[in-house]
Amino acid sequence: LFENNVFSPHHPILIYLAMFRRFLSRSSQQRVNQLSHPSGAFNTNRFPSSAFTTFSALSQQSRSFSTPSQPYDAIIIGGGHNGLICSSYLAMKQKRVLVLERRHCVGGAAVSEEMYPGFVFSRCSYLCSLLRPQIIKELELKKYGLEFLERRPASFTPLRNGNDYLMLGMSPEDDYREIAKFSEKDAKNYAKYQAYLEKFSLALERLVDLPPFDPKSEDSYYSQRESIVALVREGLGIGVQEASEFTDIILSPASKILRRWFETDVLQATLSTDAIIGEFASPETPGSAYVLLHHVFNDLGFGRGVWAYVRGGMGAVSEACAASARAKGVEIRTNHSVKSVLLNSNKEAKGVVLEDGTEISSKVVISACDPDRSFLKLVHEQYPDALPEDFRKRVESINYNSATFKINLAVDKLPNFKAIPNSADNTPGPQHRGTIHFEETIPEIHEAYSESYTSKMPSKRPVIEMTIPSSLDKTISPEGKHVVQLFTQYAPYHLPEGCSWDDPGRREEYAQTVYNIIEEYCPGFKDSILYEDLLSPVDIERIFGLKGGNIFHGSISLDQLYWQRPAEKWSRHTTPIKGYYMAASGTHPGGGVMGSCGKNAASIVLSKAKF
Repeated sequence: LFENNVFSPHHPILIYLAMFRRFLSRSSQQRVNQLSHPSGAFNTNRFPSSAFTTFSALSQQSRSFSTPSQPYDAIIIGGGHNGLICSSYLAMKQKRVLVLERRHCVGGAAVSEEMYPGFVFSRCSYLCSLLRPQIIKELELKKYGLEFLERRPASFTPLRNGNDYLMLGMSPEDDYREIAKFSEKDAKNYAKYQAYLEKFSLALERLVDLPPFDPKSEDSYYSQRESIVALVREGLGIGVQEASEFTDIILSPASKILRRWFETDVLQATLSTDAIIGEFASPETPGSAYVLLHHVFNDLGFGRGVWAYVRGGMGAVSEACAASARAKGVEIRTNHSVKSVLLNSNKEAKGVVLEDGTEISSKVVISACDPDRSFLKLVHEQYPDALPEDFRKRVESINYNSATFKINLAVDKLPNFKAIPNSADNTPGPQHRGTIHFEETIPEIHEAYSESYTSKMPSKRPVIEMTIPSSLDKTISPEGKHVVQLFTQYAPYHLPEGCSWDDPGRREEYAQTVYNIIEEYCPGFKDSILYEDLLSPVDIERIFGLKGGNIFHGSISLDQLYWQRPAEKWSRHTTPIKGYYMAASGTHPGGGVMGSCGKNAASIVLSKAKF
């Protein structure tokens, strides 16, 4: 009101609001002491004169930063997208924030790196769809270079016979024609299936922008009222009649849901891959259908569940987040590895200790790392008695099972599919733009999972998702050459006793298995490879700090969601260590380049911390 010249800075109402703000900031006991004489009479002398500071003065105070001689308001451990987003929201409230990143670049798993001259790889995360639109808008990420590249079609599945294929995501009419090649019934059901997923994903999506309601949290129900209202509202929105459907989709195997809707094997297989990406699970695993919803939470402007490339690779998301943060005054230091959180004698966080022994003080510490690193490495190893035993055991029991092996390739020509041969001028066609699948039935996928799970060895016929971002992004490879990304599973983190991913030739042997499968559909593919970046689950853990190579900071199975993420009572970004908070994908709503974990954490820190 003052800034819009409705009131003068010294208007009585504004003076009263300033006084009331100071008054509410005190504890209830302090208020009792300040407002009452022993006789019970009202004590006006107990108000400090500073309580009557004008509104304009308060505004100026809130815009000033701490001086360098004072501790930081917040130190964030880890410069992934969630940590960077959290830092921006804190800085927007005039907090002095330091982000410390272990690697030479920011981004965590969302990075772009030139591993071979002229070729830029999205080394870990490779597609974007879940990044929340309000975060993009509020942090002005497009102003800082973020640009999405629409992929149409969304997917291409060639069949082993060399002639047939399934292409989805061009348009509703094209989808109908494509599916009708196999089944008219399935073609009619496809739009209904998409509406079915959208109905339930919308209900869940509205919960991702708030910390979860946690009935065991130390926060009062009143302070959790927004989360409670959202949960009740969405529950009522689903309705009693549809509650059984909703329960079915979150508890069932993906295969059960897909077989109910469709009869075509290749359509079932193509759609089922969304239920298993990054998970050591099968489409036959109970609860895997929930992950179908997780992957259609958002809309970047191309339609719900449509995944996009990012110009410059996934690192461009992180660089835009970093640029936005720096513009708001956030200090970001790379090549700064944190050894531990620094606790005082009361076991309260007061800063961090770097690997070189340097101590940096702050009022609060926020971890943007997975729960294992955040608690067991950064706290428990240095302070064995700091964490309650029951909480520590919960953290130790988090499921990080992963069977993800990422392969990034520089190739000298486009893959040439037998089902749709390349054009004479070798320009990318629709078969190159989306996600390319090589599985024709759900039983094939389940067999690959079962074989690997039982033997603890990589599948003999792994599940492969191929993407070729250079088909749309000309900035990441030389003219006429391309970047091929292969997200594959199942390749377990834990191999049998006596075997290791560091054994000579182990990674290369697995990669050849993958290439041989692709060769069935694209003769000559192996000969086109100029360079390979092979990342086993062990490498993903080692390089990107993801426990067990799990890209979600812990499985997104039902027992590790909402108030169970990372543990009940501590799901609202707080921890048993006072002044220590969590802001990464190990919290609700989970993995993916979404940003909600970082933004929600900032809201909790701002509401709780005493800066």
